[in-house]
Amino acid sequence: MIRIIAMLMMFAGPALAADGPFISLHNTNFIVLLAFIVFVGILIYFKVPGKVGAMLDARAVQIKADLDEARALRDEARAILASYERKQKDVQEQSDRIVAGARDEAMTAAKQAKDDLAASIARRLTAAEDQIASAQAAAIRQVRETAVSVAVAAAGDVLAKQMTAEAAAGSIDAAIAQVEAKLH
Repeated sequence: MIRIIAMLMMFAGPALAADGPFISLHNTNFIVLLAFIVFVGILIYFKVPGKVGAMLDARAVQIKADLDEARALRDEARAILASYERKQKDVQEQSDRIVAGARDEAMTAAKQAKDDLAASIARRLTAAEDQIASAQAAAIRQVRETAVSVAVAAAGDVLAKQMTAEAAAGSIDAAIAQVEAKLH
């Protein structure tokens, strides 16, 4: 302690320039120096520098622990992020496969529907052609029947006008003979 006082006195050059002796209770600089030395002595006596050092060391250990925890949390967050990115990639691939499958299925269904529609149109066209052919045959038959009826009626009228009773009886006898010849 005395050494410190001696050193302080050697560096107290401006304090010595004051009026009067330096070591005096009337000199405020000396009183302040003594108070400072007593204050530093009290701090050393109660081992405040060691306690402050211990507190700083404890704070450094706490900061280091916090940094280690932050690193661990960062690594864990990176692992979780990588896991989610893998899951997102898997989900994206799966959704791409589903979309591709649905697209293929839709194309197959569209082709099947087109084929079914073509077959249905072909069946309906065939049915319509059959109906047209049937209607045409019915119309031709009806025209023939009408023509036959008209021809028979016209022939009947012509024969009725030209035929006498003797010719009619001869014609009937000739027809009976012809039927008889064909049946036997």
